[in-house]
Amino acid sequence: MKTLLRYREIWLSIAIVVLVAGVALRRPAYASPANLLDVFNNTSLLLILAMGQMAVILTRSIDLSMAANLALTGMIVAMINAAFPAFPVPLLLVLAALIGLGLGAFNGVLVWKLNIPAIVVTLGTLTIYRGTTFLVSGGKWVNADQMSADFIGLTRWAFLGLPLLSWFAIAILIAFIVLMTRTNIGRALYAIGINPTAAVYAGIDVGRTKFIAFCLSGAIAGLCGYLWVSRYVIASVEIANGYELNIIAACVIGGVSIAGGIGTAFGAALGALFLGVINSALPVINVSPFWQMAISGAAIILAVIFNARSERKHGRIILKSVEGTNG
Repeated sequence: MKTLLRYREIWLSIAIVVLVAGVALRRPAYASPANLLDVFNNTSLLLILAMGQMAVILTRSIDLSMAANLALTGMIVAMINAAFPAFPVPLLLVLAALIGLGLGAFNGVLVWKLNIPAIVVTLGTLTIYRGTTFLVSGGKWVNADQMSADFIGLTRWAFLGLPLLSWFAIAILIAFIVLMTRTNIGRALYAIGINPTAAVYAGIDVGRTKFIAFCLSGAIAGLCGYLWVSRYVIASVEIANGYELNIIAACVIGGVSIAGGIGTAFGAALGALFLGVINSALPVINVSPFWQMAISGAAIILAVIFNARSERKHGRIILKSVEGTNG
């Protein structure tokens, strides 16, 4: 039992259950299955984005441009749909991911080939992508009446009682769990976060691995560009403005160490769900929005403190696994 309780995922799961139960004491309808599924659906975009950010943070880097990538990609696909309503929605979905991948690759090249710190690169591209969103749109919005029914309806189509947006989140979570635990690239992401020098001796190309991480975060952000616009039925320069902080917060609360090398996809997903429950629960019990911000901020600080005290044993095991694979 003591071993189980050392894992962040267990504690975070307990915290989510306690929070839901506490709110349900005052508003029993909050804990109804229908409402909880709605909370999960509303958190799905944050959960998906947290997967991409986690891959980057594991390498001792950070991607501050994910929300700007989302906004630019979302605007482009919305404009294409408005101009060509018959354009197949599945192709728009693929196009969104490819555009995001290109924007992420641009970040990755600057970090890899020019050796510029990731925080500097992505702070710059954040501004570039936001500015480009304004340029391509001329500062105009794409509204619901300009979008096709198929474009809007994709994220709302339900299967087994869950909207497709929720299924996207589940599928991507599973894919990242497999990627991080069953592939060489996943082990390499952990290894260079634990000790880049040792990773080089283990045969890992650190720069190339970071490039791949930024490509992953970019593709995820691009995919969410379409999903966001379809979900909220609007494309503008301001969509997801400042949302990069929520993405990073979800990762940190979920146990992804900002020092790199520690964290899991499931933990990051729980971090997103924790924030989603806070954002949906506190208004139900009439908590001021300012207190909501304070509570979220306190959770982030506590998570950082907890991460700083965590053992790096799991990371060392992964590094040994990589060394064995490449040996």
